[in-house]
Amino acid sequence: MTAPLVLLDTASLYFRSFHALPESLRAHDGTPVNAVRGFADTLARIILDRSPGKLVACLDADWRPQFRVDLLPSYKAHRVDSDAGDTVEEVPDTLGPQVPIILELLDAMGICTAEAAGYEADDVIGTLTARETAAPVEIVTGDRDLFQLVRSAPTPATVIYVGRGWAKAEILGERELADKYALPFDTAGAAYADMSVLRGDPSDGLPGVPGIGEKTAAKLIVQFGSLAELLHAARAGEPSVPAKTRARLAEAADYLTVAPRVVGVVRDAPVHLSGDQATPAAPADPARVGRLAEQWNLGGSADRLLDAVRTVSARP
Repeated sequence: MTAPLVLLDTASLYFRSFHALPESLRAHDGTPVNAVRGFADTLARIILDRSPGKLVACLDADWRPQFRVDLLPSYKAHRVDSDAGDTVEEVPDTLGPQVPIILELLDAMGICTAEAAGYEADDVIGTLTARETAAPVEIVTGDRDLFQLVRSAPTPATVIYVGRGWAKAEILGERELADKYALPFDTAGAAYADMSVLRGDPSDGLPGVPGIGEKTAAKLIVQFGSLAELLHAARAGEPSVPAKTRARLAEAADYLTVAPRVVGVVRDAPVHLSGDQATPAAPADPARVGRLAEQWNLGGSADRLLDAVRTVSARP
């Protein structure tokens, strides 16, 4: 069986590591390194458990792309750092300094990173998934937005959802996604995106359609097949769309015109890769990894990451 292409939603993983581990984990100079150590440990487990043939850490070149803001000004507006300007995301003060350390560790390990100017990591992941026609794709994330990328062809694409940590990760393909949200199996990914538009997502500044929650949204998508067909039926006054639902959709017409392009993951972003996607058989610069481990007091986390790479490379 072909080893998978594993795509990491990098920011999602280090944010979760930051919140999961105590800030008492610090370097010798007092810098917190809880996100670095948690990210390194999670990455080691991913490599050991999934044995990726290719591995890419996907990054946000723009966490709040202008094309999405132009369509929907509320998009992630509540996350803007009001003191730093409207293009800067508000992050915990003790997380920001850890991000460059994580990126340096990835570089020293020889793990490929990817980004696309003007796009989010979601769009990088969507593009690399769309490009892959030989290996199965596994997307590791704590963000449900990426559920829309599950597929069966030309190769299967699954999401490994780590919202509750790696030990409780959920592996979601088309069947699992359809069962979890009562969506049609043959269009589970697209149906999830349509359901998300109707339901909305306060964490991303997506208001949704007032009065239509997740379960109702899923039932409507199943009944009509897609958001486009639902809206067509509602505009035509078809009796299959209840009057109250037609009224709610009409009131949210402006939002519904733009939301699918905001929610939809881009599949053709101009992705730049830092190097070879192949999972390294050995660290690119072991001495540098050692220096980083010493400087930032990474304890056993760096060792476990090194061991994971060596172990997987030795497997037949």
